Amino acid sequence: MLDAFCIFTKGGALLWTMQLAALRGDPVNALIRTCLLEERLGESSFSYTPPSGSAYTMKWTLHNGLGLVFVAVYQRALKLLYVDELLERVKHEFVQQYKPDQFKYKSFEDSFRQMLKDAENSADISKHSAQAMSSTKAYNRKQGNRGADTAQISSKGDDDEADSDSTTSASSSDLQQVGKAKGAGGNIDRSIQKGDATTTGVTASSNGAFDTSAMRNKLNVKRPPGGKMSKKALMERAKEDRKKSDMGDKAKGKPKEARKWATGHSKNETLDYSEKSDGVRGISDADSGAESISMQQKSLVDMDEDYSGDSEEEAEATEASSKAGGLLSLFVRNIGMNVMGTQSLALEDIQPALEQLKKKLMERNVAEEIAAKLCESVATTLVGKKLGSFTRVTSAVRTAVEDAIVRILTPKRSIDVLREAQAAQSRGKPYVIVFVGVNGVGKSTNLAKIAYWLVQNKMKVQIAACDTFRSGAVEQLRTHCNRLSIPLYERGYEKDPAKVAHEAIKSAERSNIDVLLVDTAGRMQDNEPLMRALSNLINLNQPDLTLFVGEALVGNDAVDQLTKFNQRLADLARTPTAQMIQGLVLTKMDTIDDKVGAALSMVYVSGAPIMFVGCGQTYVDLKRLNVKSVVRSLLK
Repeated sequence: MLDAFCIFTKGGALLWTMQLAALRGDPVNALIRTCLLEERLGESSFSYTPPSGSAYTMKWTLHNGLGLVFVAVYQRALKLLYVDELLERVKHEFVQQYKPDQFKYKSFEDSFRQMLKDAENSADISKHSAQAMSSTKAYNRKQGNRGADTAQISSKGDDDEADSDSTTSASSSDLQQVGKAKGAGGNIDRSIQKGDATTTGVTASSNGAFDTSAMRNKLNVKRPPGGKMSKKALMERAKEDRKKSDMGDKAKGKPKEARKWATGHSKNETLDYSEKSDGVRGISDADSGAESISMQQKSLVDMDEDYSGDSEEEAEATEASSKAGGLLSLFVRNIGMNVMGTQSLALEDIQPALEQLKKKLMERNVAEEIAAKLCESVATTLVGKKLGSFTRVTSAVRTAVEDAIVRILTPKRSIDVLREAQAAQSRGKPYVIVFVGVNGVGKSTNLAKIAYWLVQNKMKVQIAACDTFRSGAVEQLRTHCNRLSIPLYERGYEKDPAKVAHEAIKSAERSNIDVLLVDTAGRMQDNEPLMRALSNLINLNQPDLTLFVGEALVGNDAVDQLTKFNQRLADLARTPTAQMIQGLVLTKMDTIDDKVGAALSMVYVSGAPIMFVGCGQTYVDLKRLNVKSVVRSLLK
């Protein structure tokens, strides 16, 4: 049974709605926020779970010419087969009644009820016919199996008769041979016992049983433990034991000695500089040899970059790119040239261009799944759209593609770290940020860059070393803290990272720290023990912000990493509202040229904004994501 149906414009004006049952939560607004505003129009359905009760499934269709959206809402447990057909019927009927200056359509209710009734009846008829057809097929299959069984039984009876005849003839021939042997004075039992064991490998006894002693001697098979062995086998085993003993003595050799380092340390001195007693380390550490750096150079996060598209240089660059065969120019050239004037675009006109668009996006490092969904979304936006008399196809296509990418990369909620840290400071609590990610993506390095930026903005920062797994992780953070003149909380290695983070938060509260940056161990998304440890850390401490650090070099793997990280955090959560990944840090952005597709894939999968972009190896090389720059790199 359908729960609700509504019609509204892309601008947000509600034209007509009908509720057939009371709705829990706000499923339609969730659809708008999650799919329509984030350019997920290529998806066929959307699931919404209210705070209480069963989940809903929503399907929708668009009329691009008039800018209308048609949405059907029903319970996910019900498999309604007529929803797609109903959407098309309602769209066709409502378009005939639609007027741009009219916002109430009370008379449409009777038409809708009739269309709903017809769709339900049609679905019931199709369901019954399908059941009857499946029953017929099952009956025919059963009858066919019975016929096959009868034929098999018949053939088996014939085979049994043939076997009986052959057995009778064989036994009679054997009796004839035995009679001949007796007549020749031969002894059957004696001749069988003296049979040639070298050719047959076995010796037959007079009662028809096999004697395996000849076979065992022939193959020299070793007896099971506890059994007697031949003298030859014992000698061979002793020879093998002596050989293994000699090899073991050679392998032992001289034991490996610890290396004596040229720094003056004795060979028995440990190189673990992590603190064993108290957790908080000061900003001076003679062992690390790091010196404090000057904080005068401004971080790139606070420097605005101008990417305005109205300059003459950009226009010339765009024109040159179009002549050289850029992505947009290629997309436009593949569109059928018969579309012009006020005619509307059809799917057949843009299908070749969509395939080429998907290929080019994948070359820019966009994951294949995300590229396909983006192409479907662009097609949904363009199909049925009417162009003005003086509107070029080029501008319409450019606008559709650029708007789709911009909507994906634009975050649905803004996270201002400085403002939220000040709000936490007013409550007497530190603002806790946890950095997670896979191995080798640069979590500790970019954590230090963010700490540098926070210190420049007059924030009191502390770092918690919760990577108790990787060797040298604590020493790396200590070096950064000494250079940035900020305190470090650490408890050494082989400790529970969740407890270390909990103690670090308590220490930050006592020291009136504004922002606490928690570093964690790198882990692959399939590593179950480490993922459980990460989930325990987040569930126990409830940080204010969880940032996923990922490389800009990855393609399809970005989708797998983020999906499994979020899935494990949700599965292992102790509360109904699990804390998921809330922001992204994209590293090594300066090494990829125009292959910026990982940014698009990561935002599309997680729905979290890219908050920082690492673009170098110094503390100031940290930027905010510029959406226009990414769009230009993807489409140039």
